[in-house]
Amino acid sequence: MTKRDWVMKSTVAVMLSTSLLMGGQVGQAAAKTQDSKQSDVVQIATSLIGKDYEYKAKGPKQFGSAELATYTYKQIGISIGSTISSLSKAGKKVSQNSVEPGDLVFFSSNGTGSPTFMGIYIGNDQFVYSSQSEDAVVLKSYSEYSNKFVGARRILDETSSSDNSGSKPEQPASNLADKVIKIGEKYMGTKYKYGSSSSTTKTFDCSSFTQRVFKEAGITLPRDSHQQSTVGTTVSKKNLQKGDLVFMKASVNSSSDRITHVAIYAGDGKILHTYGSPGVTYSKFDGTNWEKRVVKIKRVL
Repeated sequence: MTKRDWVMKSTVAVMLSTSLLMGGQVGQAAAKTQDSKQSDVVQIATSLIGKDYEYKAKGPKQFGSAELATYTYKQIGISIGSTISSLSKAGKKVSQNSVEPGDLVFFSSNGTGSPTFMGIYIGNDQFVYSSQSEDAVVLKSYSEYSNKFVGARRILDETSSSDNSGSKPEQPASNLADKVIKIGEKYMGTKYKYGSSSSTTKTFDCSSFTQRVFKEAGITLPRDSHQQSTVGTTVSKKNLQKGDLVFMKASVNSSSDRITHVAIYAGDGKILHTYGSPGVTYSKFDGTNWEKRVVKIKRVL
């Protein structure tokens, strides 16, 4: 059997099983409910079977392991991380036996430690992943990889709610940005603590603050500022909009562009963030050292 024949046969088989899984509704127009988003993710992932593997490739013709998931979710308007490490912390943790279509599944060669490859579970004991050893996006049996399983994360639970939580918002992006700022303002004056737990609102560091604010607006972000800088769309400073995430280096004169701080652009030349003694606060941005320290700006709304 040629590779082309194998790809066609596999794709047809997957689409048939997927139709059964989704109650025969695959391909039909529907409201963006949880089930329809699952269906969209499954359709997109299976459509990529047979594409070439290439390390760190972002698609649409070639894919790295994590980048396959990033690309798939981007097609339904959801920004997630672009590395295995960041994705293994995204969304909600689920057990090995509780995975649902659309969940991200993670594996290592010996089933312990940090994940080294990952895929998208599509139901019917199957997952799709970009395989380095097979040099292609392939379909595999989930149960056959049970001894290599190290984790699963659910993105759609975290990003599906009445306010559209993380997908391309039905409400205008400006309205969602206003919501983000309003949520952030309720924490004004909350004390700063480096390494603050993401589970508390009694203290924040810069990235736990942005993660919390966006989570309450229905958008899932990774935990630390570097990971957060890998999601969303990069925009220039001249195109800065309310709600954008602004990432900064340690100082104006630093020779390194290593990201050490993140803030939310609040409009009117201000940023909303937390640091040092003021804790959560507004700071002037335009023309200040905050602006001069900018390394990257990302839009996730």
